[in-house]
Amino acid sequence: MVSQLPHHLGLPAFRQRTPWIGGDLQTLRDTLRPLRFPPERAEALSIPLADGGQLFGLLDRPDAKEPLGLVVVLHGLGGSSDGQGPRRLALALVAEGFAVLRLNLRGAGRGRPLARGTYCALCNEDLRPAVAWARKLAAELPLFGAGISLGGTVLLNAGLGGLGFDGLVSVSGPLDLGVCAVQFERRRNRVYQRWLMQRLREQTLADPGGLQEAERQALVGPKRARTIRAFDAAITAPRWGFATVEAYYAAASPLVSLLEGQPLPPSLLLHAGDDPWVPVGPLRQLTAAGTGSALEVLITPQGGHNGFHAPGDGPACWADRLVVAWLKRLSRGEGGG
Repeated sequence: MVSQLPHHLGLPAFRQRTPWIGGDLQTLRDTLRPLRFPPERAEALSIPLADGGQLFGLLDRPDAKEPLGLVVVLHGLGGSSDGQGPRRLALALVAEGFAVLRLNLRGAGRGRPLARGTYCALCNEDLRPAVAWARKLAAELPLFGAGISLGGTVLLNAGLGGLGFDGLVSVSGPLDLGVCAVQFERRRNRVYQRWLMQRLREQTLADPGGLQEAERQALVGPKRARTIRAFDAAITAPRWGFATVEAYYAAASPLVSLLEGQPLPPSLLLHAGDDPWVPVGPLRQLTAAGTGSALEVLITPQGGHNGFHAPGDGPACWADRLVVAWLKRLSRGEGGG
């Protein structure tokens, strides 16, 4: 754990903002009190995939003639580039001089009609053309990635797969998908899981490639999947070529690779100890083992799941400001460690 990181970046330590006290209220703040954003000015674009489909993205450009770099921002499970988290983070990055590509993973958000199938936590072949496009756009400038929740996991897997980022940030990203699935099955998290399952069902039922009968029964039949694990077993794992959901979770969980010290660009992992969705245990396991010079881990006692709402927040939350400051330092060539 890098407890002095906020201080080194010119930020105070995280402190909860009243009345958003506790992990659940921190997590739900943007749902209970949605943010008001300025009119959308981003450039809509599509990136071709190898199977003939396309990924949909939104490119935000700063007012500065030459950006500090380009940041690919990824949403979490059931989310999209239009979600509150990606938009909030993008605004903070653009205000500080970064260009931002808010990318929808396969089948998410406005990209649903553009590609068959659905995304998973290990989708490097989908990300490869998007990263190549972003790298070309960035030219000589650095190319970064910042992922929220499952988007952070996707980016860590991309970094471990050598997709060519100059730096990565994961905010509340799961390192062990099996542990995370168990967390959602706890009685206290039934409402969260039901909400996510509704989003995943709608997204999958709208697949332009259609559904197999077994998939449809797993989505709308009397024996339909009611948990994230059951959805991954019926939909995600077989669609991405895994024999079982356990095999998918093992392959797509970056924890083991990180513990083994596999190469990764400079990376920041931010997590809250009271995250009700993604247990902090794997992050603590990683810090106990030693993270290496390329990896910084910051665990705050509070903050919820992608919450981090602190006194003095504008539309940007404390985590957004931390991410921006860390990436600015990296863009100046000062390193991530």
